[in-house]
Amino acid sequence: MRRFRFFVKRGTDSWGFWYANGRMPGILGLLAGTEEDGLKFILLTQYYPPEPGAASIRLQAMARQLIRYGHQVTVVTAQAHHLGAKEKDGRGSLRAYRETIQGIPVIRAWIWRVRPGRFWLRLINYFSFVVTSFFALWRAGSADYVIVESPPLFLGMTAWAYQTLRGVPYILSVSDLWPESAVALGLVTQPTVIRLARRLEWFLYRHAAFVSGVTQGILDGIRDTGQVPPHRLLFFPNGVDPAVFRRGDPDGELRRRMKPENYKIFLYPGTLGYAQGLTIILDAADHLRQRPDIRFLLVGDGPVRAELIRQVEQRGLTNVWFEPLQPADRMPQYFALARAVVVPLRRHPLFRGARPSKVFPAWAAGIPVIYCGEGEMAELVEEARAGRVVPPEDGEALAQAVVELADLPDADWTVLSQNGERFVREHYTWDRIGDAWIQAFHAGLRA
Repeated sequence: MRRFRFFVKRGTDSWGFWYANGRMPGILGLLAGTEEDGLKFILLTQYYPPEPGAASIRLQAMARQLIRYGHQVTVVTAQAHHLGAKEKDGRGSLRAYRETIQGIPVIRAWIWRVRPGRFWLRLINYFSFVVTSFFALWRAGSADYVIVESPPLFLGMTAWAYQTLRGVPYILSVSDLWPESAVALGLVTQPTVIRLARRLEWFLYRHAAFVSGVTQGILDGIRDTGQVPPHRLLFFPNGVDPAVFRRGDPDGELRRRMKPENYKIFLYPGTLGYAQGLTIILDAADHLRQRPDIRFLLVGDGPVRAELIRQVEQRGLTNVWFEPLQPADRMPQYFALARAVVVPLRRHPLFRGARPSKVFPAWAAGIPVIYCGEGEMAELVEEARAGRVVPPEDGEALAQAVVELADLPDADWTVLSQNGERFVREHYTWDRIGDAWIQAFHAGLRA
């Protein structure tokens, strides 16, 4: 049957829809009551498992939630490109390939792999996928919506081009305000580049069917641009699957190496990046040289890993250990070692709206959190009563909190542990997050 395209004007927005095979997708289908088979979503993202990181985990959870509600999902993503990744079926080739991950069809497009370092190399990495993902997106076929992850912000151009050519509206999923965060970290300083990036940011907000944020701070920043009406804002925060990150014991090999019976281990798991301000951990370790029972363990990789190792050696810090990046399914073993999880961020007003994803798996595993930061996440830690909050970039304050939790009686530590477990079960499981997002999405369609 021939496919007819048409557009529905909504204020200043143009949302593309089509009619084919007797079925009306998008808003019209919902209003007409013909969505018995659900909607079809294409999830466009540079990061998807086995790629590590918060975005990868969250987007896989979003895909599962959409499927749980009876919708169809196809993922268009990049070939594995983190350090140590082992690609298959076309590594080094420009050809995309298909695979299935946990029942979800995935199309992987080529991407220029770069090592962490210079920002312009990272831009080449981003733009290579902007180009190749468009052809992979076209290969995925028609859909009712494309959900596109930012950052990288530039990937939104692919979704906008697809919307223009095929009439498929996009939902911009924002996990970091860009270029604001790059400016805050000093990665982008040229006024012309900042001005052009901000124009692109606003353009993509304005043309999106919906904009979904990971934190309330991000949503506030988007709202302040004046480009997105309130009914088009959605909230899909970081969360956790408690069945994966649950209380347990480390395996024998890890226990033999780390000797948790001899040490109180304070764990940092995740990206060793610019935003985290990880020198606070080294400063705290410096203050705690006289506590041979306390160790800091950093598990992960990122652009500042080599510099951190250099500083540890230069300062003679024998109480700081490093482990390489681990698969997500391996991390519960590391959480089981920890007395607490340390989650730092640099001091900057932008990071007051952050919610680091590593907090929720820690709580699900029954591990208290020491949050070194201000704002939204600090308020959640205090609300949950499942850890301690210290100022950002204050190594002495972190050292004091570490000593407090290291010496805390077991009964009091157990209270913190149980508080964290209960808080994520009640508020931050993927099912609860998915329920709220879907309800807000349908409410936005009716607005």
